[in-house]
Amino acid sequence: MSFLKNPAVSRKWLLMLSGLMWSGVGILLNSFALRWLQLYEGWPLVASVACGITLGIVIAFLGFRKVAAKNIQRILEMPEYSCVFAFQKWQSYILIAVMMSMGIFLRNTDIFPRIFLASIYMGIGSALFISSINYYRTSG
Repeated sequence: MSFLKNPAVSRKWLLMLSGLMWSGVGILLNSFALRWLQLYEGWPLVASVACGITLGIVIAFLGFRKVAAKNIQRILEMPEYSCVFAFQKWQSYILIAVMMSMGIFLRNTDIFPRIFLASIYMGIGSALFISSINYYRTSG
């Protein structure tokens, strides 16, 4: 019952939870992309996948890697036991809500063709998954 009053976990578990969240969202975004790509064949399919993979590598190494490093450092500087929700800064929850809303909006409108969205989703999803490895390495 004390966990419900103060849901504290060790830094190791905060790092694991961060990695699991990043991996999980990465897998989810890639599953959307793969489902959409089943409708295509030939060069449009090859181009979309190539763009998605390239975008994922670029985003992972030029953007998300730095974000993950900052999050890891912040978690390592916390007390040994901290709130389970502290794996992200509170401001990040706002950003996550905005990004989820944008994703839902884009999926439910025809502003962009699915093949284009697939590349973006695959890029962001792959970048999140690649960057999640940093959390697992640090958690030991």
